[in-house]
Amino acid sequence: MVYFDNSATTLRKPPAVAQAAAFAIENFGNSGRSVCGAAMDAARGIYAARAEIARLIGINNPLAVAFTSSATESLNLVLNGLLTPADHAITTIAEHNSVLRTLYQTGCDISFADCDKLEKAIKPNTKLMVATHGSNITGNINNVEQMAEFCKSKGIIFVLDIAQTFGIIPVHISMADIFCFTGHKGLFGPQGTGGIIAQNLPPMRITKTGGSGSNSAARTQPNTMPDIFEAGTANTPGIYGLLHGVQFINNVGINTIHSREMELLRGFYNGIKNNSKITIYGNFDNDNRLPIISINAEGISAADFSARLWDDFAIATRAGSHCAPLLHKHFGTDKIGMLRFSFSHYNTPEEIEFGINAVNTIVGG
Repeated sequence: MVYFDNSATTLRKPPAVAQAAAFAIENFGNSGRSVCGAAMDAARGIYAARAEIARLIGINNPLAVAFTSSATESLNLVLNGLLTPADHAITTIAEHNSVLRTLYQTGCDISFADCDKLEKAIKPNTKLMVATHGSNITGNINNVEQMAEFCKSKGIIFVLDIAQTFGIIPVHISMADIFCFTGHKGLFGPQGTGGIIAQNLPPMRITKTGGSGSNSAARTQPNTMPDIFEAGTANTPGIYGLLHGVQFINNVGINTIHSREMELLRGFYNGIKNNSKITIYGNFDNDNRLPIISINAEGISAADFSARLWDDFAIATRAGSHCAPLLHKHFGTDKIGMLRFSFSHYNTPEEIEFGINAVNTIVGG
């Protein structure tokens, strides 16, 4: 199998990830619930994962990292904790449904704006801005530095969805107030892992409550990081596997990983861009982007194209709307979808060449 669906989840990961998860299943107890060796080993493993993620984003406080099951859960916890129907929020049309549906559910007033129109989107009751760092369709990167500066100047909270970018391009703590991430994409961790990073968490409602392993006599969940988001037993095997995925990134270097993935993307893009029957979406002018390319082809639907690639060439891709309906509406593909190829550090130039030949064989050209 040639796996080009890494934006959905990275299938090939550092071997230490699976080994660590298996080790934790066989050896770790419940973190924070006992002083026995197995429980303490679990606590140390989770803390080490916090520290490694803190290192990747450029902070010294591991307790600024809270673990959840996914970026989706993280965004739900943060947005539902901060917003009420009386508030106004700013976002973009590039958002995933984990942002859009959560915003709709809060009942808040919503404005959609790009970087050049943020000033016009401000209202007296604007509480926050939430944006994706990088599009899961086009691979293009938002100017989050400009967004962060704008939000700081207006005294509003900036929440950044780094599900697609964390572990693939540099992400720094200065880019936002709150970061929501997943573990199973660019961080090479297991599915069912994710988290929230916040050095200075603003006041918010507690939206998840239960056992915290501390302050058990209190009637409410602790409202400080990381406990505010971590009610219940942690996914210790997943987090311990994630630790080893992030260690791999920190050891290899984020810039090295990004450069390799850009070489793969450029090779694929150059191999199909001159096919007159193919439409490519997004901006490929520079390498400040994600290793993603989404297309449509004349005479074949995105779904059938994906099926042909799998049936005839064993190439895994993703066709459809990619849970980003507003961006598809912008491109006029909300009814037909797109076919997405997404590459990883573990893909090879030989796989890229094989993919190019498969695409041009199916489309003709």
